Amino acid sequence: MESDQGAIMSSLFLSLLRNDSSLKPKRWLWVAHDQLHSQLNPWADEPPEETGLIFVESKQRGNVRPYHRQKLAFLLSNLRHRALEAQQEGHPVRYLVSEDDYGRALTDLVQEIGTIHVLRSPELEIRQQLKTSIAEGLLLEHEHGGWLTTREEFLQSVGDGPPFRMDVFYRHFRKISGVLMENSSPEGGKYSHDGENRKPWKGTPPAPSDPIFEVDTIDKEVTAMVMEHFPHHPGNIDLSKLPTTAQQAQQALDFARSVIPEFGPYEDAFSEDSRGLFHTRLASLMHLHRVLPEEILTIALESSAPLNSREGLIRQLVWREYMHHIHEVTDGFRSLDVPRTSAPCRDARWGDYKNGTYPESADIPQNDDDEKHPNRLQQTRPLPPAFWGEESGLRCLDATTTAVMEDAWTHHIPRLMILGNLASLLDIHPRELTDWFHVAFVDAYDWVVETNVLGMGTFAVGESMMTKPYVSGTPYIQKMGDHCQKCSFHPKKTCPISKLYWAFLERHGDAFEGNVRMAMPLRTLSRRSEDQKAADAEAFEWVSSTLSRGEVLHPD
Repeated sequence: MESDQGAIMSSLFLSLLRNDSSLKPKRWLWVAHDQLHSQLNPWADEPPEETGLIFVESKQRGNVRPYHRQKLAFLLSNLRHRALEAQQEGHPVRYLVSEDDYGRALTDLVQEIGTIHVLRSPELEIRQQLKTSIAEGLLLEHEHGGWLTTREEFLQSVGDGPPFRMDVFYRHFRKISGVLMENSSPEGGKYSHDGENRKPWKGTPPAPSDPIFEVDTIDKEVTAMVMEHFPHHPGNIDLSKLPTTAQQAQQALDFARSVIPEFGPYEDAFSEDSRGLFHTRLASLMHLHRVLPEEILTIALESSAPLNSREGLIRQLVWREYMHHIHEVTDGFRSLDVPRTSAPCRDARWGDYKNGTYPESADIPQNDDDEKHPNRLQQTRPLPPAFWGEESGLRCLDATTTAVMEDAWTHHIPRLMILGNLASLLDIHPRELTDWFHVAFVDAYDWVVETNVLGMGTFAVGESMMTKPYVSGTPYIQKMGDHCQKCSFHPKKTCPISKLYWAFLERHGDAFEGNVRMAMPLRTLSRRSEDQKAADAEAFEWVSSTLSRGEVLHPD
C-alpha cells in the first residue's frame, strides 16, 4: 500500500492537503466514498481535532468493473474535495492511495495508528472486504446514520422474507413519522397520488435548464487522472454536469427546490428535448451521502408544490430505503428461494465489445463461476452491443443509451420502461443487464442497482418483490415520450416492440398462471391467431439475432 505521499505525489490536490501523518487524535474514522456528509461522524458534536478522518482511493475498486469514467471521476473528485473540507473543519486527515481493496488497505494502516472506526457500509461488497478485520477487532463498526428508517422498522412492517411489498413499508413509514399525515389519516385522503403523476410532457411547462457546476482545478486533475489510468473504460467525463463540492451540493439542492412543483405530473414522462425534465437528479449525491435524505425530505415538506409532487418525491425517498433494507435482509438476494442460473460473464460484455468478440447468438458457454443468480424466467440471451452505444435502429433504445454513455445517467422511467423493458422482452440475462447498470450509471451501487434491476427492471426474483413484470409494447413508449416521432419505425405499422411484448407473453405465459394481474394480457394473448403468434415469434428472433450481431434494425 502506498501511504499519504504515494501515487498522488506532485498533484495539486496533494499540495493543498496538509500532511497530518504525525498527528495523534483521540480516534481515527474511515470515511468511505459513500459516507461523505459531516453529520455521519458519530462524534460530530465533539471538537473536530479529536476525530481524525481517513480517506482511501482504492485502485482495486476502480478496476474491479469497467466503470463509466464519469462515475469514477465524480466519486474521486467528491472524495478529494471532502478531504480538504474536513481539514478546513479542523479534522486531522490521512489520505491514502492503495493498490488493494479497502479491507487490506485499512488493516495495513491499523499496524501504524491502531484501531480504526468504520461505519457499516451499505454495499455488500465492502462489508465482505471488512468482515474479517471487524471480527478480529481491528476495525470497530458503527451504525450508518444516513437513512430515514431502521432495519427494525422494516422488519416490523414487511418482515424478513418474501413477498416484499413497498406499499406496506411506505404506509408504515408515513404513520410512524407523521409525514404528510393529518392525525391518523394521509393528507389528501390517500397515501399514493401516483395516478395524478402520469402525464406526458408536450413542451409545456418549459423544462428547466440543466444545472451547471463550476469545474475547478481538482476536478480537472481528477479528470486527467481517470482518463490516464482507466483508458479502456467506457464513457467520457464532464464534471460540469455533477456537483463535487459541499457548496455545489447545496446548489444541487436549490435546483431540486425549483423543480419539485412540476415533478409530480411529469414524473413518468421522458423526452429527447430534456433528459432530466423535472427530476431532482439528487440520487448520485444521496448515494454518496453528500446530502442526506433528511435534507431532501425537509425540502419536500417545506415546498409549496402541489401535494402530488411532494408525495411523489417522498415516495421515491422511501423506495430508496426499501431497496436498501431488502438487499441487507436477503444478503443481496442470496437467501431468496428463486430459480437461478450462472452468468456467462460479469463485465456486461464490455470486454467482448471492445475486443470485437461479441457473441452472435444465445449459444454461449457458461463461465466457471459457481454463483447462481436470480433468474425467475430463465432468460439467458447476451446483452447486445446496442447497450454500449452501437446503433440499434430503435430510436427509444438508441437515444437512451446515448444519454447513458454521455452522462452516466438517465431518470428512472427510461431505465425501467425502455432499458429494462426491452432487455426483458429480448430475454437478456438479468445478471448481465444488472452488471451493465452497475458500471454505466453514476448512482449505481450493489444495494440499489441489484434490487432495482433484478427486483423490478426485470422479473429475476419473481413474485418476491413484484406481482408482475414491468413490460409493455409500443403504445406506452409512444404515449409517454417523443422517441417515436424521430424513429425510422412507425409506432403502429412497423415497430417490432409490441410483437416482442406478445412473444414474451407467449414464451413465458406458463410462469404467470394464476397471477391475477397478468390475467387480462394473457386473455388477450389467447385471442391472437396462430399467424399473429408466428409473426410475434419471428419478430423476436429477428430483433434478437440482429442486435446480437451488432447490426441495425430497419423497417424493411
